[in-house]
Amino acid sequence: MSPQDYSAATYPAYVENGKGRGFPRALPRLHERYWLHGLLFLITLVTTTLVGSSLQADFNRNLPFDVEHYLNAFVNVWSHPGIVWQGLPFSLTLLTILLAHEFGHYLTCLYYGVDASLPYFLPAPTLMGTFGAFIRIRSAIYSKRVLFDIGVAGPLAGFVFLMPALAVGLAFSKVIPGIAHQGDIQFGTPGLLWILQKAIFPGVPAADIYLHPVARAAWIGILATALNLLPSSQLDGGHIVYALAPRVHRAVSWITVIVLVYLGHRYVGWRVWAGLLIVMNGITYRQQQAPEFPRLPASRWALALLAMIMLGLTFTISPFQMSWR
Repeated sequence: MSPQDYSAATYPAYVENGKGRGFPRALPRLHERYWLHGLLFLITLVTTTLVGSSLQADFNRNLPFDVEHYLNAFVNVWSHPGIVWQGLPFSLTLLTILLAHEFGHYLTCLYYGVDASLPYFLPAPTLMGTFGAFIRIRSAIYSKRVLFDIGVAGPLAGFVFLMPALAVGLAFSKVIPGIAHQGDIQFGTPGLLWILQKAIFPGVPAADIYLHPVARAAWIGILATALNLLPSSQLDGGHIVYALAPRVHRAVSWITVIVLVYLGHRYVGWRVWAGLLIVMNGITYRQQQAPEFPRLPASRWALALLAMIMLGLTFTISPFQMSWR
């Protein structure tokens, strides 16, 4: 019997098993392209390490982030390859957080017998060195509980790793008056970062704290967590909302789009995200994410509340502000 053949009569026998046993198992892939996953990861390691080397060089010289310095890192590597190694603390921290997030999804899929790919990393010559990572789910989601657990597992796993990374990175950060308002880019301060800054640098304004590259990698992990937890479409937050209340999922998704369009007056990138979500919403409502039965266990509501708190701690109204000189 294929995953699509399970009917209302047969689902409860599988999804009511609280131990994870008895779930319908997807057939294993015989020709998984491990070489592709490995190659994309290695290329992403290179691009993020180059960005990290630029961040570390500026940090060592007490210089704010400069786009010209960033671009020079991709050029100078050919004449000074030794500078690359100093970018590893940034790249390894960032990739660990992203890998934890995606493996949270992947291992949950494995637990429930949902056919999913290993993570695909997306290298890019951007200010972060990557567009992130994703997994492909290639079989049916058998219940709202499975959908919820897969959706929430990624942000939770990533959050577990970014918290100590942020704390360690802040411990190595330093105080330079007004550093946050200098340079080509001004980074926002999400709630989680603000709280830890107050704990580690009591009485010091956030604008005076120069983040170590490890803390900057955690900052990117915070941004990625917030983006994934947006309650819209097929993002992790959208999966959580659908599992909790399928009938309000569409309304919540469009409300999220409207809010992002409004916030676009503070950061234009939110309008780009709103456009992407409009496209995703159109795709989402042509398919059912999970069966309507059975109801989501009450135990998952506590995790939903935790996910909401995480979104509040990681969301930044204005993540970036460009100030070209």
